[in-house]
Amino acid sequence: MFKVVYKKKALKAMHKMPRKTAGQFFNAFDRLAENDAEGLDVKKLSSREGYRLRIGGYRAIYTIDGEQLIILVLDAGPRGGIYK
Repeated sequence: MFKVVYKKKALKAMHKMPRKTAGQFFNAFDRLAENDAEGLDVKKLSSREGYRLRIGGYRAIYTIDGEQLIILVLDAGPRGGIYK
Protein backbone atom coordinates (compact mmCIF):
# COMPACT_ATOMS: atom_id res chain seq x y z
CA MET A 1 0.00 0.00 0.00
CA PHE A 2 1.36 3.38 -1.04
CA LYS A 3 0.71 6.80 0.46
CA VAL A 4 -0.45 9.53 -1.96
CA VAL A 5 1.13 12.97 -1.44
CA TYR A 6 -0.11 15.94 -3.49
CA LYS A 7 2.13 18.94 -4.13
CA LYS A 8 0.46 22.32 -3.62
CA LYS A 9 0.65 23.02 -7.38
CA ALA A 10 -1.17 19.77 -8.18
CA LEU A 11 -3.95 20.42 -5.64
CA LYS A 12 -4.45 23.95 -6.96
CA ALA A 13 -4.75 22.63 -10.52
CA MET A 14 -7.19 19.91 -9.49
CA HIS A 15 -9.43 22.45 -7.77
CA LYS A 16 -9.59 24.41 -11.04
CA MET A 17 -10.78 21.33 -12.95
CA PRO A 18 -14.43 20.36 -13.28
CA ARG A 19 -15.49 18.72 -10.02
CA LYS A 20 -16.27 15.37 -11.67
CA THR A 21 -12.83 15.17 -13.32
CA ALA A 22 -10.99 16.12 -10.12
CA GLY A 23 -12.94 13.43 -8.26
CA GLN A 24 -11.93 10.88 -10.88
CA PHE A 25 -8.27 11.84 -10.37
CA PHE A 26 -8.52 11.49 -6.58
CA ASN A 27 -10.20 8.07 -6.98
CA ALA A 28 -7.59 6.98 -9.55
CA PHE A 29 -4.71 7.89 -7.23
CA ASP A 30 -6.40 6.00 -4.40
CA ARG A 31 -6.56 2.96 -6.69
CA LEU A 32 -2.90 3.39 -7.66
CA ALA A 33 -2.00 3.51 -3.96
CA GLU A 34 -3.58 0.07 -3.60
CA ASN A 35 -1.60 -1.26 -6.63
CA ASP A 36 -4.74 -1.44 -8.77
CA ALA A 37 -3.86 0.27 -12.09
CA GLU A 38 -6.19 -1.91 -14.15
CA GLY A 39 -8.36 0.19 -16.44
CA LEU A 40 -6.38 3.40 -15.83
CA ASP A 41 -4.58 5.19 -18.67
CA VAL A 42 -1.05 5.36 -17.21
CA LYS A 43 2.17 5.70 -19.21
CA LYS A 44 5.81 6.05 -18.24
CA LEU A 45 7.22 9.40 -19.36
CA SER A 46 10.04 9.25 -21.88
CA SER A 47 11.28 12.83 -21.59
CA ARG A 48 11.67 12.83 -17.80
CA GLU A 49 11.30 10.66 -14.73
CA GLY A 50 7.79 9.71 -13.68
CA TYR A 51 4.42 8.67 -15.03
CA ARG A 52 1.34 10.36 -16.46
CA LEU A 53 -2.27 9.56 -15.69
CA ARG A 54 -4.84 10.63 -18.30
CA ILE A 55 -8.51 11.23 -17.65
CA GLY A 56 -10.35 12.85 -20.55
CA GLY A 57 -8.48 15.96 -21.71
CA TYR A 58 -6.57 16.27 -18.42
CA ARG A 59 -3.26 14.82 -17.30
CA ALA A 60 -1.53 14.35 -13.96
CA ILE A 61 2.22 13.83 -13.62
CA TYR A 62 3.45 11.75 -10.69
CA THR A 63 6.45 9.79 -9.43
CA ILE A 64 6.69 6.69 -7.26
CA ASP A 65 9.23 6.40 -4.46
CA GLY A 66 9.40 2.66 -3.88
CA GLU A 67 11.65 2.82 -0.82
CA GLN A 68 9.13 4.89 1.14
CA LEU A 69 6.02 3.69 -0.73
CA ILE A 70 4.94 7.20 -1.74
CA ILE A 71 3.12 8.38 -4.87
CA LEU A 72 4.04 12.07 -5.27
CA VAL A 73 1.62 13.95 -7.53
CA LEU A 74 3.68 16.75 -9.10
CA ASP A 75 1.21 18.56 -11.36
CA ALA A 76 -2.17 18.27 -13.05
CA GLY A 77 -3.92 20.21 -15.77
CA PRO A 78 -5.17 20.30 -19.35
CA ARG A 79 -3.34 18.31 -21.99
CA GLY A 80 -1.69 21.28 -23.74
CA GLY A 81 0.36 22.73 -20.90
CA ILE A 82 1.05 19.89 -18.50
CA TYR A 83 4.34 18.71 -20.02
CA LYS A 84 6.05 22.13 -20.02
